[in-house]
Amino acid sequence: MTEWKRFKNALIAGTFAAGAWIGMAAAENKDKPQYGGTLEVGTVYITLSALSFDPHDWNWKLNHDTGSYLEQLFVGDLSKARRNGGKQAFVADGYLAQDAIKGELAESWAWKDDPLRVEIKLRKGVMFPAKPGVMESREFTSADVAYSFNRLISSPKQQKGYFNHVEKVETPDKHTVVFHMKYFHAEWDYRFGWGYYSPIYAKEMVDAGATNWRNAVGTGPFQLTDFVQGNSNTYTKNAIYWGRETIGGTEYKVPFLDKVVYRTIKDEATWIASLRTGKLDILEAIRWQNVDSLKKSSPQLQWNRWLNQSGTFMAMRMDVDGPFKDIRVRRALNMAVNKQEIVKAYYNGHAELFAYPQHPDYGPYFEPLESMPDSVKELFTYNPEKAKKLLAEAGYPKGFTTKVQVCACSPDHMDLLPLVAAYYEQVGVKLEIQPMEYGAFLGAMTSRTHAPAYFMNSGHVNPTRTIHKSFITGEMWNPAGYTDPKYDERMELVFRQKDEAVRIRMLRELTREILDQAPYVWMPIPYVYTAWWPWVKNYGGELRVGAVRPGPIYARIWLDQDMKKKMGF
Repeated sequence: MTEWKRFKNALIAGTFAAGAWIGMAAAENKDKPQYGGTLEVGTVYITLSALSFDPHDWNWKLNHDTGSYLEQLFVGDLSKARRNGGKQAFVADGYLAQDAIKGELAESWAWKDDPLRVEIKLRKGVMFPAKPGVMESREFTSADVAYSFNRLISSPKQQKGYFNHVEKVETPDKHTVVFHMKYFHAEWDYRFGWGYYSPIYAKEMVDAGATNWRNAVGTGPFQLTDFVQGNSNTYTKNAIYWGRETIGGTEYKVPFLDKVVYRTIKDEATWIASLRTGKLDILEAIRWQNVDSLKKSSPQLQWNRWLNQSGTFMAMRMDVDGPFKDIRVRRALNMAVNKQEIVKAYYNGHAELFAYPQHPDYGPYFEPLESMPDSVKELFTYNPEKAKKLLAEAGYPKGFTTKVQVCACSPDHMDLLPLVAAYYEQVGVKLEIQPMEYGAFLGAMTSRTHAPAYFMNSGHVNPTRTIHKSFITGEMWNPAGYTDPKYDERMELVFRQKDEAVRIRMLRELTREILDQAPYVWMPIPYVYTAWWPWVKNYGGELRVGAVRPGPIYARIWLDQDMKKKMGF
C-alpha cells in the first residue's frame, strides 16, 4: 500500500489526529531541505512572555526562551523520534529515555571510579558568535562549562540540595570537563546535562548584563535578536553554527530557517484564529474544544495528540493552620468531586483519570489506577455522602469556606475551577476563587504567601523529579507544604540507587503512599493537540528535546515556501 493510501484510509477511519499521518510525513521528509523563511510558532506557553534570560535566576521557563541560543552538554536524539521510525514522542516536559540522549556540546562521556567522577569530552571547533558590546567571536571551551555551573550553584535562588552530589568541577584541558561526585545520583545527567538549569554560556554575557536580552549570546543555532514583552521573541540564524543534519543520505548545515518567532498571545480565540489564517505555522497546544472546528475549517492541518505533561490538581496547604491539616478533610475533598463526570462531560472524553504524579509516558514507572490499593482508588470515586461524613468527623459538619487561587493564564482552569466549586457546595464547602496573572500567581507560591488552596498545573518532569519537587520538605514546587522526614529519606535512597529496576519498585511505593496522603485534589489530565500546516517540513509534533527546550527541533525544520504560496498564504 502506498503512503498516500495509508494516509487516506487513516483519514477516513478518523485516526488522523492520533498520529496516522506519520508514515506520510516520513515520506514528505525525504524532500530536499530548503533554506530561508520565518517560522511563526504559538508555543506550549503561548500566554507567557519570558520570565528571565539569566540562568542565575533558576527560572523553570529559561530553557524554552534561551534554548535556541544557549546549548547544553546533552540533548534529545531526534533520530529516535516516531516520525523517523523510533519510539520517542519528544513531548515530555523534562524526561528523556536513556537511549534517546546524545551529546550536544559534549562529544562523549564516561564514569570513572577512585575518585567517583564523570569525564566529559567536549566538541571541538564550536564558536560563540561575535556580539557587539558583549564579546568577540571565540571558541567554546571547558572553562565555559565550569563557569556556568559554578555561577549557577552560587545563586541564592538555587533549589535546595539540587547539586549536593557534586564535589567539584575540574577542567584538565580546554576540551575536557570533569564532574567529581560525592556519591552516585540517578539524575546526574538531567541535573547538569540537559535539565531545566543546565545551559552553557560565556562569562562575557554575564559581564555585559545577563538579565538584559540584548546581551544574549550563545553557541546555538539561532541568536535572540528581538524581544517585545507580551508580544514576541525573535531568533535569527547563527551563520557560524556548528550543527549538521543528515537527511536522505545527505548532510546539511543547520538551521534551515532564517528566523523563528515565538508569538505571545493572551486570548485563546486569537491564537486559534492565527493558526486558521496561517499567521502561525505551528500551534503547539490546542484544547480539544477547538479541534473539530479547526479540522473542518482547515482540513490541510497536520495533527498530533498528547496527554498533558502537567498534572492538574488543587493543592491543600498542610503547612499552615486550617482544615487541610486533617487528612480526613483532604480525602473528603477528593471524594466530593465527580472526576469521572468531568472526564465525560467537561472534557468530552478527551482526558484520563490518574496521570499524576507519574505519567504514562514513563513506561514501567507508571502504575495505572486499576492496579492501585483500594484506599487510593477511593480518592478517584465520587462519594459525596462519605465526604460529608469525613468532614463531620474532622469537625466540619457544616463545611467551611476557603480561598483558592488560580492562574488567569489558563482557560482550562478558569473554566474547570467553578465546576469543582459547584461540587464542593454540595458538601458544604465554599471556594472563594481568586484569579491571578501568572507572575503574581507563581510569586505567591514561591514566597509561600499563596492561599490555603492553590489550583494549578505542575509538570511531571521525570519519574524521580516528579516526586521530589512536589512532596519533599522545603521544595519550591511543593504548594501543599507536605513534609515527612522519613519520606524525604526514602526519596534520597532512590536517587542513590544505581539499579533502575530497584528504583522503579521504590518509586512505585512512594507514589502510592503520596497519593493516599492526598495533599492534592487529583484532577483528570486532559489530552492536548498540536497542529501545523503541511508546508512545515521535517516535523512531527515534537515539543521538547530537553527540559521544556524546543530550540533544536526548530533548527531542523524547513518551510516549503512554494507550497505555502500555492495554498494562498
